[in-house]
Amino acid sequence: MNEKIWLSSPHMSGNEQAYIKDAFDTNWVAPLGPNVNGFESDLQSYLKEDTHVAALASGTSALHLSLILLNVGQGDEVICQSKTFSASANPIVYQGAMPVFVDSERETWNMCPEQLEIAIKDRIEKGNKPKAIIAVHLYGMPYKVDEINKVAKAYNIPVIEDSAESLGSLYKGQNCGTFGDLAILSFNGNKIITTSGGGALVAPTKELKDKAVFLATQARDNAPHYLHSHIGYNYRMSNIVAGIGRGQMTILDSHVSKRRSNHEFYQSEFKHIDKISFLKEPEGYFSNRWLSCILLDSKDTREGLRLALEKENIESRPLWKPMHQQPIFKDAPSYLNGVSDELFEKGLCLPSGSNLTDMELDRVKTAINSFFEKC
Repeated sequence: MNEKIWLSSPHMSGNEQAYIKDAFDTNWVAPLGPNVNGFESDLQSYLKEDTHVAALASGTSALHLSLILLNVGQGDEVICQSKTFSASANPIVYQGAMPVFVDSERETWNMCPEQLEIAIKDRIEKGNKPKAIIAVHLYGMPYKVDEINKVAKAYNIPVIEDSAESLGSLYKGQNCGTFGDLAILSFNGNKIITTSGGGALVAPTKELKDKAVFLATQARDNAPHYLHSHIGYNYRMSNIVAGIGRGQMTILDSHVSKRRSNHEFYQSEFKHIDKISFLKEPEGYFSNRWLSCILLDSKDTREGLRLALEKENIESRPLWKPMHQQPIFKDAPSYLNGVSDELFEKGLCLPSGSNLTDMELDRVKTAINSFFEKC
């Protein structure tokens, strides 16, 4: 059996050890410490746009705190992109609110501005104006920022920018993670850079960042004893985990370059297969190509290829199953145009890690070519 080729495995730089060692040597192992401050500063410098970053335990915790900061609560409704991972929608339910799912458009596979406006108008007519919009940069491809923000502004609804998959992506030269009223990042093990587990909330003001940090550290009031006037959460990133992040930041741009190179390799090698198509970058868009995704001509072809790759010990995965198809959200309102359903049926994510070797890429190429030669 050939060695496993993973979809997107962690890729260490070697620089992480120095930051981790310093944390141990100075006994900064608890939440807080120089690495936490340093990692936040590194992210702020990278994102620019006068951002204020709070390092947290996960991207999910960042989404949860974002909803709290926007006063989302029991009985509220929050619009969420349907074509996404469940972590985009779950925090809405944490707050006792109802997710309202909006379908995708074909140019970026992200939230459709037209369906978004239809959803907002209908929810207002039904007496429950949405409190927030969660828009996702899917697989690293920026959503239609201008169009989504224009609709949101017209109805005075804040946007939470889910940039869990898009650190290093750009829209019109500006970093993803800087377009929403609030934004979130993820450093899960499969992301463009990883802290093994972790995330961040990106705020436009220090006041909002400080409030997020307050809530993330059990909402402890300023007193010599333990005093609490708000419900708090244990959501802060530890100093050791942040040390991994500091090391990863030193190679973020090279990771983006390698993943884009993987995507270009697949495009070049499979351009002769008419049953395969790729998502192109619209003008002004720059995707980190976190995952290289293809569309096949049918669900049967997609599943056949997935199983053929699995037989060769190569991991691949269908595109996210839309949230409106998930059993847990079967009763949630949805505004659909059929795009995300088709993407799920025909889409497949190929191995995309920045640590893929030429030999591994060649194995993927050989397996895919072999499958289509037999079709």
